[in-house]
Amino acid sequence: MPTVLLVTFNLMPEGEPGGEVLVPALAEREIDARWVCWDDRSVDWAAADLVAVRSTWDYHRRLDDFLAWSREVAAVTPVLNGADVFAWNADKAYLAELASEVAVVPTALLDDDNLVIGLTEALRSWGTVVIKPRVGAGGRGVVVADSLDDWRLHDLDRAPWIVQPLLESVRTAGETSIYVLDGRAVAQVDKVAAGEEIRVHELYGGSSHPVPLDPGRAGVAEHAVRTVAARLGADLSYARVDLMQWQDAWAVSELELIEPGLYLDVDPSIAGLFADVVATRLSH
Repeated sequence: MPTVLLVTFNLMPEGEPGGEVLVPALAEREIDARWVCWDDRSVDWAAADLVAVRSTWDYHRRLDDFLAWSREVAAVTPVLNGADVFAWNADKAYLAELASEVAVVPTALLDDDNLVIGLTEALRSWGTVVIKPRVGAGGRGVVVADSLDDWRLHDLDRAPWIVQPLLESVRTAGETSIYVLDGRAVAQVDKVAAGEEIRVHELYGGSSHPVPLDPGRAGVAEHAVRTVAARLGADLSYARVDLMQWQDAWAVSELELIEPGLYLDVDPSIAGLFADVVATRLSH
């Protein structure tokens, strides 16, 4: 049986929420899989037939180490999506890069040198804005501001950042996650924020629900993945495309190509779909 290593981090050694269904799904396809931590020096990466990064949810605070690890592993065994894709996707500046080809939530780049000028322009264009770390995950470090003297700006994490308009639709239409596996949209999870919160993560009171795949949103997600695959010359085995409504149309708010949670605790059927992708890659 081929061996697949499912990669997580040290605070979640058993893998992502619902991850217990993934190993049996792979076993049904005659694949031997187990969870390992990416920084565990005892793991023999070269002995695996394939490595699938799943829940390395500390990469944003250990980025240099994580990217170095991904390159080292990719040199000895295949890694789904790959180290070059991880490096590109870790920086949310990719949203501004894709804007000419993909419907994305408007995004501008900020750093310490252009913070005041950039924020002034963003506030003038969009009113209330959302500032996020360019390298971040899980909604951490998100700051909402409606003026330069907004006290909330004192909570900014270190530079650099992206700035976007605050989309009020997050409190009504919410956010949609589309799973694109092997270039095809296969599942959809809709997420809503709680109360006045704009983050849809469960950590902040949000909730997630599997829903039938919407063809329109699926098309936006598939186009985004195709565009990135062409730009990077990459084989994108998996992607989660997060969409929000901007000016009455669905636009990409994030494109997760490193370690997107599969929401297996919400929709366990996604485990089988992911396992099919792994089996296909092993057969090539």
